Amino acid sequence: MERIDLGPIYLRPIRMEDTDNIVRWRNAEHVRRNFFYRAPLTAQGHREWMEKKVASGEVIQFILCEKEGDRPVGSVYFRDVDRTQRRAEYGIFIGERDGLGKGYGTLAARGAVRYAEKTLGLHKLMLRVFADNTAARKSYEKAGFVQEGLLREEFLEEDGSYRDVVLMAVLFVQQDIFSSRCRKGRGMEG
Repeated sequence: MERIDLGPIYLRPIRMEDTDNIVRWRNAEHVRRNFFYRAPLTAQGHREWMEKKVASGEVIQFILCEKEGDRPVGSVYFRDVDRTQRRAEYGIFIGERDGLGKGYGTLAARGAVRYAEKTLGLHKLMLRVFADNTAARKSYEKAGFVQEGLLREEFLEEDGSYRDVVLMAVLFVQQDIFSSRCRKGRGMEG
């Protein structure tokens, strides 16, 4: 993996030395409230994630950095990478509060979409987002994701309320049998 330049930010491969930042960010309330996995993250838990998930290629993870000062501000990742089905799930979090509202999420999502298609050769990149996280949804739409579904009352909060979850995805249209037959005016039967 190499550095991905995205204007005022860049993505670089995650390293074990990023553990302290990842743990701090993932345990920050502004990140946790929009995460599906809410248990506190420990340094040991992150090291196990790196050794089992990242090292195996099941997860590809980057650190999002500001170019000015090379300051890490968040993370972008592809999880459940399935090279046979050519799909993965996208995720992002901006851990530094002063990194929010600067368009970094949109830039990172656009870069992730390009990376998924051009480098990973995926057919589909999907994500899950809470329906009430409108800023994230708008960011994903700007990057090319479209809503594929709504899971009503999918996530139980600690206070007993439920939150809806939106499924979004980008399909990378390939020259496949179905699309070429449809252009020729034939369906799947011929």
